[in-house]
Amino acid sequence: MAAAEQKKSYAVVKQFRGLNTKANRTAIDDSEFAWLENAQPIGYANLKIIPNSEPVQDSGANAVVFSNTVTHLTNVNIGLNDYVVAFMEDGSAQYFNINTDTFGNVAAAGTFSSTGINTTQWNNERMLILDPTKGYFSWDSNNVVTIGSVGLIGIVNQGSGYTEAPTVTISAPDESAGVQANATAFISTANVVTSISLSNAGTGYTNAANLAVTFSGGGGGTGANAVAQLFSFQTGLLSLVVVNGGSGYTNAANTTVSISGGGGAGATAVPIVVGNVVTQVIMTNQGSGYTNAANVTATVSGDGNGAVLQAIVSSEPNVGIASFSGRVWIASGRTVYYSAAGSYSDFTSVSAGSVTLTDSTLHGNIIQLLTANNFLYIFGDSSINVFSDVRVTSAGTTLFTNTNVSASVGSEKKNAIFPYFRSVLFMNDYGVYALVGSTTSKLSDALDGIFPNIDFTNPVYAGQVLLNNILCAVFNFRYNDQTFTGSYRYIQAIFFEKKWFISSQGNNIKYVTSVPEEGQIVMYGTSGNNLYRLYSDETSNITSRVRTALMPMTDPIRTKQALKIGIEATAPANGTVTLLATVDNENRSSSPYTLSSLINWQNNQLQTVPWSNNSGALINWGTSGYSLYKTDAQQYGKYLGITVTSTNPAYVINGFEFEHELRVRF
Repeated sequence: MAAAEQKKSYAVVKQFRGLNTKANRTAIDDSEFAWLENAQPIGYANLKIIPNSEPVQDSGANAVVFSNTVTHLTNVNIGLNDYVVAFMEDGSAQYFNINTDTFGNVAAAGTFSSTGINTTQWNNERMLILDPTKGYFSWDSNNVVTIGSVGLIGIVNQGSGYTEAPTVTISAPDESAGVQANATAFISTANVVTSISLSNAGTGYTNAANLAVTFSGGGGGTGANAVAQLFSFQTGLLSLVVVNGGSGYTNAANTTVSISGGGGAGATAVPIVVGNVVTQVIMTNQGSGYTNAANVTATVSGDGNGAVLQAIVSSEPNVGIASFSGRVWIASGRTVYYSAAGSYSDFTSVSAGSVTLTDSTLHGNIIQLLTANNFLYIFGDSSINVFSDVRVTSAGTTLFTNTNVSASVGSEKKNAIFPYFRSVLFMNDYGVYALVGSTTSKLSDALDGIFPNIDFTNPVYAGQVLLNNILCAVFNFRYNDQTFTGSYRYIQAIFFEKKWFISSQGNNIKYVTSVPEEGQIVMYGTSGNNLYRLYSDETSNITSRVRTALMPMTDPIRTKQALKIGIEATAPANGTVTLLATVDNENRSSSPYTLSSLINWQNNQLQTVPWSNNSGALINWGTSGYSLYKTDAQQYGKYLGITVTSTNPAYVINGFEFEHELRVRF
């Protein structure tokens, strides 16, 4: 008597919820994936293979290749043109104009530091560039200009006989593309010059020795004399402030300042004496190389006594820049400097200033500044503050609100902080977080299994991109992949609609930046020299890897014997799909099965018959559209799953099917 046939059981998975590496593969939901690479889980029965990257070409069909190794990639809009701008290891910078497909130079080698560049946009007229040690620059798509500007102006001699305010002339900037500063003088009833108000701080001033201020006119007045101090965000500069003005300094012409120590050289200063008291010190040269303010000795000599000066050294690197509320904000150390209202270069007028964060919540120094959602965010490594409600008082000074919104979570990954819809997303060493209002929440629980393998010694960059008409957040990092490649490679973790998946765009993409382009948000990237447009080539091959959950098939106690597997997929028009599939259990994977939409023609001896055209080229026969890619399968396990890999582009996985029989319990 023949044995009764074992009842066959079936399982179908069409609900696709995204990647989950937090739990073991046997513990994630049937609708989740243990690995999901270059396949976007858009919706029910819709797991779509995303496009690959493609090299960017200029208008002459030449590949855009930067002249040196890129260390920072960013973008800016100037006028009606969007630019991708690369800063390079040799201190140079180059641009690619997306609107005109032109490629050109921003700055020559040695202009900037090799790393640590930050940028922001001022209106739509220029890019503002902050170098960690060399200071502050502007690029208007034609010229790079140093934002060395005129700072403090001190009156050395008030002169006499001025019946009207004299005209103040400040020397021209050292750089030809710079803007000349101008100022206005004011006189008293005693017919002397009492003060000077800076109207425009100018740009392009680089040599303190060339900075002079002269007076002319004034209704016959004479003798007025003033000195100006160059304002710069370079590091290693020395400044002096008056702690005690002393007394008895009756002869201003004979009152001098001597400076020594501090590890630097070249600093010179002029004391300003008013009412026999030293009221101010103007640095006629801030020198260079100063590192230790405590070791600076600054002594006032003259016919008075008691004046005490304190040295300030700009030793902390510049770390962040943002335009917010009609001015520029620059972070260095624990201090945020802000320009005068309506200006990107004036940091000395009455509405300009600085604030030093003394809160214990800021552990160490400021990491980055970001403007979004009507706030200025100040990121520390484990804290976030926001500046808001910026206003100018009747006296001309600036007030704003400083609020701590996170005392435990921040980020050191300064290029992985960006706005996303009405939130701010950021990545740190242990997760991806969203800041919404004053609440931070972790978004990356599903990536917990990935984070231990991320190489955080290399840069992490992030941004937005529109994929399949969905705005996605992208985090680019170097990953130790011991599962598929056995080596380090750069991948992207992509987030949308509470789901994650992985992309790999080839070419070891190290730096990325997002650019609005013709109504889309596009991502560009580079591995060091070549520029690529990511997620844009829908025809070239791309490696996709889809690893389903290991499923208990409703009964985790019983062993299952796999009999058949099927993969529902839709091939692109005029395209074919070849899939390599393994059937997996909790311990191992089967030998791979090749599943293809190609049709083989066989003769009655089961030999494949090739077809060729009149040129002798072989012709493949295939099916486009929906197909069920199925095969007999061999595998035993308490849990069963499928791993599918392919290099074909633009196809869609619609579902996974299993036929199996239940075997023994335990």
